[in-house]
Amino acid sequence: METSKQVASRRYLLRFAYLSIGAALLTIALKGWAYVVTGSVGLLSDAIESTVNLAAAVIALMALRAAAKPADALHHYGRGKAEYLSAAVEGFLIFGAAAVILATAIPRLFNPEELEQLGLGLIITLVATAINGAVGFALLRAGRRHRSATLVADGHHLLTDVWTSIGIVVGVFLVLVTGWVVLDPLIAIAVAINIMVIGVRLIRGSVRSLLDVSLDPAEHDHIVTVLQAHSTEGVAFHALQTRESGKARFMTVHMLVPGEWTVAEGHDRVEELEAALHDRVEDLTIMVHLEPIEDPRAYGDYEGGIDPPPGATSAS
Repeated sequence: METSKQVASRRYLLRFAYLSIGAALLTIALKGWAYVVTGSVGLLSDAIESTVNLAAAVIALMALRAAAKPADALHHYGRGKAEYLSAAVEGFLIFGAAAVILATAIPRLFNPEELEQLGLGLIITLVATAINGAVGFALLRAGRRHRSATLVADGHHLLTDVWTSIGIVVGVFLVLVTGWVVLDPLIAIAVAINIMVIGVRLIRGSVRSLLDVSLDPAEHDHIVTVLQAHSTEGVAFHALQTRESGKARFMTVHMLVPGEWTVAEGHDRVEELEAALHDRVEDLTIMVHLEPIEDPRAYGDYEGGIDPPPGATSAS
């Protein structure tokens, strides 16, 4: 069951989702204005990508609101995986945006059009780019600090949009300087290809997380270090399994103790172990299964990267 601190942290992250929505609305307006005054499909592709940012921000808000809800009778482990679904949907939206950009840009390759007021369009786009950059860094910083897959994905997307916009600005500036209007649709096509690559990465990362990957190596090592420190004479561990669900972390482990211990003695040692684990890994939900170390039936489980105790025999 999630603690009130964890729920409060999730609700705090909602502020960044609202910030992302506000930034997306503003940049869509600015980039749309830049396209209207110039007629550049390169700048239009930038505006279309910002519409994906808006859709992604709305989906991120919905995912974070779902993830902020505590565990209940139906969702015993909470709704943390909603964040991974959000990142996957954002990836598919990117493919849709790329298709629209290509459909707009390819005809311009064969029928180039003269562009107007490129200087004004570039200035407007640079202002929108600065807004995206500031918000993107804020989302990425908050997402990493609070381990939010949704905010990290949204932040990366905004920063990718920044680099895309810079590339578009450089390309359109070259059109302004050289007069080669064919560069404009080529820029848009390059943008479409670039964001498709980003979409693939987002979908791949989301699917990986939805398949209950284990904790990252650093956190896994923290857990193993604590278990090793509590592996005193007559006490050992095996069958360590970990997974993540959005911000939450989960682990199960089997603790082998002398069979003559009382339930109270075993419980006290488990409490000490859980306190030590919580000190090393935040937002960790722990399940410890006690087994008598002398019982051969205790040794047939998945080892989970922990060396079995001396003299252990495998049932497999």
